[in-house]
Amino acid sequence: MSAGTGAPLLPAPGRCAVMGVLNVTPDSFSDGGRYLSREDALAHAHAIWRRGADVIDVGGESTRPGSERVDAETELARVLPVIRTLAAEGIVLSVDTTRAAVAAAAVEAGARVINDVSGGLADPDMAKVAADAGVPWILMHWRGHSRDMTALATYDDVVTEVRDELSARVDAALAAGVREDAVVLDPGLGFAKLAEHDWALLHGLDAVRSLGFPVLVGASRKRFLGRLLADAEGEPRPPSGREVATAAVSALAASAGAWGVRVHDVGASLDAVLVAEAWRSGRARG
Repeated sequence: MSAGTGAPLLPAPGRCAVMGVLNVTPDSFSDGGRYLSREDALAHAHAIWRRGADVIDVGGESTRPGSERVDAETELARVLPVIRTLAAEGIVLSVDTTRAAVAAAAVEAGARVINDVSGGLADPDMAKVAADAGVPWILMHWRGHSRDMTALATYDDVVTEVRDELSARVDAALAAGVREDAVVLDPGLGFAKLAEHDWALLHGLDAVRSLGFPVLVGASRKRFLGRLLADAEGEPRPPSGREVATAAVSALAASAGAWGVRVHDVGASLDAVLVAEAWRSGRARG
């Protein structure tokens, strides 16, 4: 597999990028239903854009563990009106989808990035859509749809296996005509992973970066953080109480060379990556 040449197609803010999550769904694990209406979705998008998000990731289908799929028409009806409106205002958007038809329609509506949690495995037409569109394609490590992912969380060496499986997805993407500078990798924290797998991947992020492509880290509010922060009775902390831990992961990911972090609370993680950049460079920020 040939190494990438960087990603000039991606936002380049001079620090780890912050991708803000906009779930236009009724059942996402952290904020399902809060932004299902077009008005609420637009208001939230404007708020996180003003706070400093570099990209807003718009998704119309929940990928939480155990969730059931929606049909393509429902997914399109949720995301397209939001994408059209925000893109017309100059906001940089990605579309969070595993369907080629949804990705193609979203790019036509103004999305500038395809964020595919299946890494191209869920829809064989996605690679052609990404190649024809010429936009960045985020390839996440994936082993199956949400309803099956827990059973698929079996590894002998999770860091090596995730790296090798992502390498195979990159090879397939390049063979389909996707530009090298359009490929971004995501180790897929929480997707067919147990908590120990997630921590191992964060610790071993250099192994994914060694493939030569920008890396996106999506740890925001996920189960492994809730379990880390469990109370004395062993009850995981709910998603709303995981923001400080998320920001800590954002700072560490930035220090480890991640291209970006995908988060719900843009402000906290933006502060975190700014601290990480100042720490790395040794410059005071004022």
